[in-house]
Amino acid sequence: MADTTKKNPLVRISKRSDIKGWKAMGIRAIAFVIALLIVGVVSTATVGGDIIKIYTTLFIGNLMTQRTVWALLESIAFLLLVSLAVTPAFKMRFWNIGAEGQTLMGVLGAAMIVNYLGGKIPEPALLLLMFATSIIFAAVWAVVPALFKAYFNTNETLFTLMMNYVAIQLVKFFIQAWSGKGNTGSKDFNYGYLPKIGGNEYLLGILIVVVITVLVTIYLKRSKHGYELSVVGESENTARYIGINVKAVIIRTMILSGVLCGVLGFILFGKSANLYETAAGGRGFTAILVSWLAKFNPIYMVGTSSLVAFLQSGAKRAGDLYSAGKFFTDLTVGIFFFCIIASEFFINYTVKFRKKTQKIISEVAIEEKVEEVNE
Repeated sequence: MADTTKKNPLVRISKRSDIKGWKAMGIRAIAFVIALLIVGVVSTATVGGDIIKIYTTLFIGNLMTQRTVWALLESIAFLLLVSLAVTPAFKMRFWNIGAEGQTLMGVLGAAMIVNYLGGKIPEPALLLLMFATSIIFAAVWAVVPALFKAYFNTNETLFTLMMNYVAIQLVKFFIQAWSGKGNTGSKDFNYGYLPKIGGNEYLLGILIVVVITVLVTIYLKRSKHGYELSVVGESENTARYIGINVKAVIIRTMILSGVLCGVLGFILFGKSANLYETAAGGRGFTAILVSWLAKFNPIYMVGTSSLVAFLQSGAKRAGDLYSAGKFFTDLTVGIFFFCIIASEFFINYTVKFRKKTQKIISEVAIEEKVEEVNE
């Protein structure tokens, strides 16, 4: 009998059918601890600081004063708002990577109103026009790739990504045109500041985001439109079969994304009355991770955006402490992102290693054995 053998694979990966919530949280907690250890080792090697002091600054630096707490809450709110903006499109499986440019166009829209009408009309009317223009600019920027996707089936990922760079160049152009001195860095204005509530410069923006979070949650979970975009995300053919206008859903959903980015653009400009090419602050790209980690759930998104904003702010303060600058911030946040994303793999898949070599009778050997028995 020709008995052939072979070894089982050294590593076998299989998708988990189900995992308990406490176990998933435990995996994420382990990933967080590993990230902490890596950050400690890397930061000590790069900036040479006291590892305890780095940890202290990373986690407590955001809570040292009342102002830093408010600044942290504002950062959470702004990141949450962009995450809410991309989530409806993501649930529809429309990969909107253009929130950065859409937010920047919202800032440009507000700046354009202030540049031409600032000081010429009452401040309340100026703010209303800024708000409307920010929304329109951002919505137009979002609906262009939606139209191409709906009618020509273009790749929305590349289209929305490229729109970001076009938005940056447009902002540079207007800064230079309005400055008149060849300046492409920034443009300051004397009008268009948002009002303060009780002397607090952070509260208005935070309250706006709270209201929007509630509205978006209701929209996605309780409205007909929210149901339709979920169906389109599951299967466009199924959506068409039950009578859903897929083209209309794509366009409508991207308009919503643009509107929300426009609201953030209006708030960002109203805080400083300043136009610059990095006004969106990279939030459009970070929001992709925040939304994905929250499984496109607005309620969970509050937690993920809080974690990310907390780490970003703490890493920036730790970097400033040792004059490491943006390098340290990006490195620290990147390590945490990598570990958290890696933990999702172990939540969704199980990895098994071969314990020992096992002999497996080949099909040929089985056939020969059967023939011997028959004889």
